[in-house]
Amino acid sequence: MSPFNVVCELSSRSRQDAIVRLLRRNGTMTIAELATEVEASRRTVLRDIGVLRDQGFVIHSEPGRGGGLQLDPQSVLTTARLSVSEVFALIISVSAMRATGSFPFLGLADAGLAKIEKALPRDKIRDLRRLLKCLYVGELAPQVNISDMGTMTPALLPAFETAFLRRLHLRFQYRDAKGVETRREVEPQAMLILPPLWYLVAWDSSRDDFRHFRMDRISRPTCVEGETFRRRHVPFEAHVHPVRDPTSRP
Repeated sequence: MSPFNVVCELSSRSRQDAIVRLLRRNGTMTIAELATEVEASRRTVLRDIGVLRDQGFVIHSEPGRGGGLQLDPQSVLTTARLSVSEVFALIISVSAMRATGSFPFLGLADAGLAKIEKALPRDKIRDLRRLLKCLYVGELAPQVNISDMGTMTPALLPAFETAFLRRLHLRFQYRDAKGVETRREVEPQAMLILPPLWYLVAWDSSRDDFRHFRMDRISRPTCVEGETFRRRHVPFEAHVHPVRDPTSRP
């Protein structure tokens, strides 16, 4: 999936979520009002309404002057619209908090994630668990400098999802500790959380070895269509361990 397609998918999804929120909040709204609120054309809003109906939302139309659209709030569970990336983001966020040892509501969070999983289709559950097998957590060594820590681009997680699930090479721009930027192409093998730093662990065939890339230094990630790669055993240190799937708890 190209960065353009990822952005378009996220944009459409965000707009449709906004339409649902507006209808729930206001009760009745016209197409023109919705178009103004989400900054889109009437045609786009009508198309979004059709997509939402296909997904199970019951949206009633009241014709005539003063009429509009109404959403049946009981028509579908909100969790059914969660993507694998969104659930994965929730789980890795919980895992990161767990790794810091400062998560007083861990039991409630795990119970909530288990309920979310129950609302996911089987194919999404399969993809989610495949992603979880690539997730590891540990503790950051005290001597690691984090004074230059930046923010991670939102495009990372959708790109990682595609690369990990389809085993596609990942190409991105990388800035090292000295600020030098290079273009890299690697085989993504794992995601490593060492709070507060996050790493992509990948096999770099040009160096014939594993490399750890800080995610806050990665930009413009794209999946390379074509040849796939095999999963490799990553030799993590003793303090690093795989993330337990919180949704598998009884």
